[in-house]
Amino acid sequence: MAEPSAKSPQELIDEIGRLRAQLKHCRENRADEAACGSAMEVEIEQLREARETVGLVNVIVENSPAVVFRRLADPPNTLVYISENIRQWGYSATDFLSGGRTFEEIVHPADKTRMGDEIEECRARNVEEYAQEYRIVTADGETRWVSDKTSVVRDADGRRIYNQGVLVDVTANKRAQEALEASEFKFRRTIEGAAEGYLLMDRDLVLREVNDAYCRMLGFDREELVGKRPHDFATLAYQRFLESNSEHPRDGVQQRFEGAMVHRDGHAVPVLVNANTLLDADGGFLGHVAFVADLTEQKKALNLAAEVQKSLLPRTAPRIPGLDVAGRSVPSELTGGDYFDYFEEPDPDRPVLSVAVGDISGHGVDAALLMTTARGFLRMRAGQPGSPDQIVTEMNRHLAEDLYGSGRFMTLFFLRLDAAGAKAQWVRAGHDPALIYCPVHDAFTELGAEAGLPLGVLRETRYREESGELLPGQLIAIGTDGIWEARNARGEMFGKARFKAVLRRRARDRAQAILDAVFEAVRDFTGKAGLADDVTLVIIKHGATP
Repeated sequence: MAEPSAKSPQELIDEIGRLRAQLKHCRENRADEAACGSAMEVEIEQLREARETVGLVNVIVENSPAVVFRRLADPPNTLVYISENIRQWGYSATDFLSGGRTFEEIVHPADKTRMGDEIEECRARNVEEYAQEYRIVTADGETRWVSDKTSVVRDADGRRIYNQGVLVDVTANKRAQEALEASEFKFRRTIEGAAEGYLLMDRDLVLREVNDAYCRMLGFDREELVGKRPHDFATLAYQRFLESNSEHPRDGVQQRFEGAMVHRDGHAVPVLVNANTLLDADGGFLGHVAFVADLTEQKKALNLAAEVQKSLLPRTAPRIPGLDVAGRSVPSELTGGDYFDYFEEPDPDRPVLSVAVGDISGHGVDAALLMTTARGFLRMRAGQPGSPDQIVTEMNRHLAEDLYGSGRFMTLFFLRLDAAGAKAQWVRAGHDPALIYCPVHDAFTELGAEAGLPLGVLRETRYREESGELLPGQLIAIGTDGIWEARNARGEMFGKARFKAVLRRRARDRAQAILDAVFEAVRDFTGKAGLADDVTLVIIKHGATP
């Protein structure tokens, strides 16, 4: 007899039966009692070992969640053994072994046909081992998922006699998998239904997944995009940006930037990109992900706003005897919050020019809208009688109501020039002082010892007016901090020293030439870094022919 430990539970049960039959035969045929007794002692010892082994196996099986079974290999596939722990589903082994119930009866009706077809296919292909997943219905009507791993048992002649296997309840895993699949489905539907383009890239920024919105944005099919890099569909300038930022997107760092892609038909598509890196729970890399928004319509609106804002600025410089004037404002974005304007008083015998230079906090569309509001009120008020301090005080009262609670404010330098009387009056509301350069003495002075609060901070603020004389040849420069706070790629500021150096060097030129020189110097200094803030400047030369 083979070692008991090498036999299956069913084989051990069969062996016990055989030993019992042999013992009975020996008792009925008392021939050669000595030999029989010796043989019986051996058999009895083996029987004891077999019983112990079967008992141990049964203890292990019955305390395991796995249900062990053996059925006949051929129809009707009657169960010849099933472990008692089938009771976890409300049944007993006797229900099945007595023929009172078949296993097929507890298989979920929706899975019976599939399960039977799979078994028949394995039998037809002579498969030795196979696995299935299907549902069963417990005695109390609950549906459970089971994993069935079955193998074929053959006799000495190779004939298939049994199918035996193990059933494990996998309901919890199945429900978790279904929940995960539902979550993934919801995520997929969200991504596919999103108006923004979605990209999933590997470490080399090669596209692995894209959604329909991104395909529509560029006019390409999914198959034409996957396997390529965003660089392959970028404008030349955007390609250079991506290549110069080779670490984009860096692991764990969220990035936001603008660029332009090339549509299939050749037109440029302005985009806003939000990029990040996906990491697993252990910090392992999953992929680079980016959401891409088409800014075409927004850019159209911004361009229109920029054109409107540009039309609100003075188109030509005033022609006042004794004054040479030039001004310009360049926003850091399409629209900005800087402002300058000229106001001429209508008395032809004593022409007086007022100049305003302002700066709304921040920049962009919201700052531009506030600038438009401020411009409208200032133009209305400056057209009425009143001194500079009265005009600025009333403008502050008006803006304080509009800006209340917004955290916004406006700085302003208001200057009134009487060229014939060689007199200047000014009010400084939180703005940097105007610079005066005298070529005769090669000296700079500032207008505006009284700083004053920015407009819109306190409604009841009253502003003080200062005054002084104008001297022939003096150069007055009223600018915004976007000039001296402009930075280059190394983070260095342009500074007021460089600003003054340009004014000194070009002081004998016309106002327009001086203005151009300042803007050129700032542009050359910032280079590829570009402007981080709006830049506005008005140049006035006293004693010059306009």
